[in-house]
Amino acid sequence: MVHMHITAWALGVILFFVAYSMYTSGKQAKGLHMVVRLLYILIIASGLLVYKNVNWMPMLYGIKMLVGIWVIASMEMVLVKASKQKATGAFWTQFVIAFVVVLYLGLRLPIGFSPFA
Repeated sequence: MVHMHITAWALGVILFFVAYSMYTSGKQAKGLHMVVRLLYILIIASGLLVYKNVNWMPMLYGIKMLVGIWVIASMEMVLVKASKQKATGAFWTQFVIAFVVVLYLGLRLPIGFSPFA
C-alpha cells in the first residue's frame, strides 16, 4: 500500500506542475486538472489505508496525514487561482512549507523508505 501511496503523490505532484504551467501559459488544462483531482482522492484513500495499518507512533502519522491534506488543499488553490489568472503567491508559500514538512515526516517515520531514521 505504501508503494501505491508514493506513486499516487509522485504522479500528483508532477501533473500539478504540468497543469500549473499550462494555466500560466494561457492554455486550457481543465481535463488535466480533473486528473489531478482524481489523484488527490487516490492519495487520501491510500494514505488512510497506510494510516490504518500503523501501530507505532500513530500521533506523528496523524500529524503527517493532516499536513498532507494541507498540501493537497494548497495545490488545489494554486491551480484554481492560476485558472482564474489571479495571484498565487500565498498558496505557493503554503504549498512549499507543507510539502517540506510532510516530506520530512514521511522520510523520518519508519514505514517505507527512511533515510533520516
